[in-house]
Amino acid sequence: MKRYRILVVDDEPGIRQSLIGVLEDENFDVHAVDSAEACLAEVARHPYDVVLMDIWLPGIDGLEALHRIQEIPLEDRPTVVMISGHGNIETAVRATKLGAFDFLEKPLTIQKITVTVKNAIQQRKLELEVQRLRQESGPGPEIIGDSIPMKALRQQLKLMAGTNGRVLIYGESGTGKELVAHAIHALSPRAAESFIEVNCATIPEEMIESELFGHRKGSFSGALEDKTGKFEKAHGGTLFLDEVGDMSLRTQAKVLRVLEEQRFEPLGAGEFVQVDVRVIAATNKNLELEIERGNFREDLFYRLNVIPFYVPPLRERMEDIPVLAAHFMKGFTTAYGRKPKELTSEAYAVLQDYHWPGNVRELKNLMERIVIMNPQAHIDARHIPLNPAKRNVFDRPADQFASLQDVREAAERDYILKKLEETKGNVSRAAELLGLERSNLYRKMKALGIDKD
Repeated sequence: MKRYRILVVDDEPGIRQSLIGVLEDENFDVHAVDSAEACLAEVARHPYDVVLMDIWLPGIDGLEALHRIQEIPLEDRPTVVMISGHGNIETAVRATKLGAFDFLEKPLTIQKITVTVKNAIQQRKLELEVQRLRQESGPGPEIIGDSIPMKALRQQLKLMAGTNGRVLIYGESGTGKELVAHAIHALSPRAAESFIEVNCATIPEEMIESELFGHRKGSFSGALEDKTGKFEKAHGGTLFLDEVGDMSLRTQAKVLRVLEEQRFEPLGAGEFVQVDVRVIAATNKNLELEIERGNFREDLFYRLNVIPFYVPPLRERMEDIPVLAAHFMKGFTTAYGRKPKELTSEAYAVLQDYHWPGNVRELKNLMERIVIMNPQAHIDARHIPLNPAKRNVFDRPADQFASLQDVREAAERDYILKKLEETKGNVSRAAELLGLERSNLYRKMKALGIDKD
């Protein structure tokens, strides 16, 4: 169960200790500081649910601090309750207008404090839920398809919906692994909390630890301010580690420790941060093969692979193409303010005759291009800009090949092109996926007539 974080801001040590005792008895995670400046630094460093703040403070007063807190984005902004021993109606009204949830006068009673804090937490949860619903009020992502693989995937989602087990999602690039991760979170007991994403393949190696665990100002060259890491932002919710197979062994070791202990030390902090996070990971790699090659930790694999999910490539569920294409086309015509469009049966035939190396993402991008470039209401085969050469070698008629050697070379060429497309033309990365030295891949590309550009 999530422990909500409360920050007490008061310059009187007795008041701070009293509030800490009362709130810790209610099982809150309580911290305290003695100034508005320290409050603003703490809120920037850690996520808090509620701030209890005295108005009269040395230096910046509580109302000014309240004003600055309201400038923080909603997902990171705590709910603020103001406290004063010299309160009046004018001050209370001003605090409320600045965004305070409530205004308490000293002396404080235990019942008043606990009820107010619990109501403030509930208010914050409602505000976050309203924001989420507004963001999702338009056409949102859906798991679409009535093929056997997709029915099986939806059934698996229902079976594990109420659990907190870690999930490892397998699938090629573009199959919709992120979509499945969102669905798992939405069906879980953590649905009302944060869903935080990290793409391990796109963050430079020297920045990944800071991104995951955060850092303190001055902890390394370029650390000009405190940064809250993704693990801490996901406290109480879900952290999605996309392309986890691209994570370095050093970072893997640190992630493993967090999974075991549910705590970590931000760079330069000198203290541990306790978190309650469910981790969902995804990969387009064969992690068991990566373990054999020494690229992935076996102990981390077993920590992540509690509930495995497999998202099939589009070529294994070709019967879903018509409903997916229609769904994407409807979404883009609405988004771009275009008149409704329909694909003819000939257009669908072209779509289903293609191998889709880029999977659902490639189909979605194609539908967007068609909506933008074609004003007519009916889209037929000539409006589908697909390259038949990208069809899989095994989908081509046998009489296209003169010998077994031709089949072998065509298969190699298709497979290399697929990996180059997955890596957006990065030859070094493609060589790694193929298990080849970069120089060997260049030689094969030249022999098979694949342009390195």
